[in-house]
Amino acid sequence: MTSTDTNKPRRRFFSPLDMHQGRVDLSHGGGGRAMAQLIAEVFHYHLNNDLLRQGNDQALFGPLRGRLVMSTDGHVVAPLFFNGGNIGSLAVHGTINDVAMAGARPLYLAAGFILEEGLPLADLERIVISMAEACKTAGVPIVTGDTKVVERGKADGCFITTTGVGEVPEGINISGERATPGDAVLVSGTLGDHGIAILSQRENLGFGTDICSDSAALHDLVAAMVEAVPEIHCLRDPTRGGLAATLNELAAQAGVGMQLREAEIPVKAGVRAACEFLGLDPLHIANEGKLIAICPASAAERLVNTMRQHPLGREAAIIGEVVKDPQQLIELETPFGGRRLLDWLTGEQLPRIC
Repeated sequence: MTSTDTNKPRRRFFSPLDMHQGRVDLSHGGGGRAMAQLIAEVFHYHLNNDLLRQGNDQALFGPLRGRLVMSTDGHVVAPLFFNGGNIGSLAVHGTINDVAMAGARPLYLAAGFILEEGLPLADLERIVISMAEACKTAGVPIVTGDTKVVERGKADGCFITTTGVGEVPEGINISGERATPGDAVLVSGTLGDHGIAILSQRENLGFGTDICSDSAALHDLVAAMVEAVPEIHCLRDPTRGGLAATLNELAAQAGVGMQLREAEIPVKAGVRAACEFLGLDPLHIANEGKLIAICPASAAERLVNTMRQHPLGREAAIIGEVVKDPQQLIELETPFGGRRLLDWLTGEQLPRIC
């Protein structure tokens, strides 16, 4: 295995970790030599950057010019590895996206690892390498972190928490409460890909199609959108609970309703078929590389055209509008001309998907 960073620190221990046969044990979280070696040979080796090399309990960086945003997220996905990514890349993408939904430029990440005794070191290294690759591609480094080890059976292999800091450009004011009656509602692409990809591997289901997670960092797409339409009112990534939960959350935040056109909502044929087979609704299923945008109707065509010019927004669509509604309902016009409510999900449809 190789890291994406060409300026790596030298490994400092005479007997390197056995990355092929070795496993995490409690001493790797005990604060002694074993823990120092794990940090040096896995985390620092692959996540190497100037701020991480400071070697302190925090990352020290210079003052920033704009307003700051900060977000944190815990990742407990099962299985750890899935078609289109793993818990490591997911942890990077998820927090970058949460920061970007304020219209911000993500700058730095912190990562906390809860490792289970017995986790193969090869799996841990694979996870950390994927984080390094995701960080390099996004241009957002992990600059500080923490590692804990718990007893066998207490953590399902690996849990990761990531925290991100970003900077909002002047003149940008993007927030959920700004959704206004008359605004257009847009999505950046097909829905349900991530949740169905996880489910297909967790349950060893074959759907006759190669369903891949959409996990991706969206900040470059957001930057292009904000440059083209600085008057965007809301951005949100529809993760747990999918489109339905996210739009109900925004409606409650802004005190409005929404009317959507189901025929305009993009869903891949394979995802739709899998949902029909399993009795699921793709509009309730998590995504990890899609966003919802709400903007003035006059700017909607300009915004969707901008999104379609980006690789992560090629299937962007205008799917509805914000309406005045004191009940804050999300109403869906079906392809057959009927209407149904798109309500909050009751219970947990797909646990442990992010």
